[in-house]
Amino acid sequence: MTHEIAVIPGDGIGQEVTPAAVDVLEALEIDFEFVEADAGDAVKEETGEALPAETYELAASADATLFGAAGETAADVILPLREAVDSFVNIRPAKAYPGIDAVRPETDLVFLRENTEGVYAGHEDRLTQDVSTLTRVVTESASEQLAEFACDYVAEADDHDGFSIVHKANVMRETDGLFRDTVKDVADENGVETDEVLMDAFATRVCLDPEQFDVVVCPNLAGDVLSDLAAGLVGGLGLLPSANVGPERALFEPVHGTAPDIAGEGVANPAATIISAAMMLEHLGYDEESVAVHEAVEDTLENGPRTPDLGGDASTEDVTQAIIERL
Repeated sequence: MTHEIAVIPGDGIGQEVTPAAVDVLEALEIDFEFVEADAGDAVKEETGEALPAETYELAASADATLFGAAGETAADVILPLREAVDSFVNIRPAKAYPGIDAVRPETDLVFLRENTEGVYAGHEDRLTQDVSTLTRVVTESASEQLAEFACDYVAEADDHDGFSIVHKANVMRETDGLFRDTVKDVADENGVETDEVLMDAFATRVCLDPEQFDVVVCPNLAGDVLSDLAAGLVGGLGLLPSANVGPERALFEPVHGTAPDIAGEGVANPAATIISAAMMLEHLGYDEESVAVHEAVEDTLENGPRTPDLGGDASTEDVTQAIIERL
């Protein structure tokens, strides 16, 4: 069976790391049809649209989408793309790898972040020159959908017993209160153990002792900020992949941005994008191939070559070829 994969490199180093991930996928000789499309700052400058309709439609119809990065137009690109695949959860692993100089080498977390609402729902207004507003949206239905996914996620994994609910319900009583109560009720119904942590307390505790956390379920903004915090514990954003999962389709992207300071120099770290591609393989049912890519990336991170962000002097191409050879 042929799977159609939408490939959207975007801007900056997205133009370098996304082709690297495609090279790795092609080395596996799976029956994939890669269809490339444009989005981001450069496209907006040319056409006036950061996300052309044909790119949106491709993501909405493809079996999976691999995305690179977008710059100033990021909100105009990634939010609609997540909508195109009907994504309700953003999966962000934050794992320290052997051989990498990590602040907390014991870190091994997975963030399951609500992906449709909160302050990212887009209800923002300027009322007067002095006053602007942002409406935060939390629904029971979206919280239930995330919670059901989280329960299935920990049930299917041998190394996960339950999850932590991270929230700020002591202040945002109605919104985060609804999120917390709904997620906990679903977990209780499924017999899944949970604990609760206020998001500001989590920010401190995860830095001091990341091993006390495993799977973290949280609202949209909290998941965005706290997973970036965790990136600092494991060696940087260049190591964090992510998956935006919907009922039928999914979009996979590195957590890092466009890195304009090194864009075009050929030294961007492709690891996060290639691990995102490995997550895509698992999502499509290619479990053995996914494991093989994960292991090849981990072996390369541990033994080199490494890009400058990890203390090495290798190019993006050097690292990509090393991973392919280890396959």
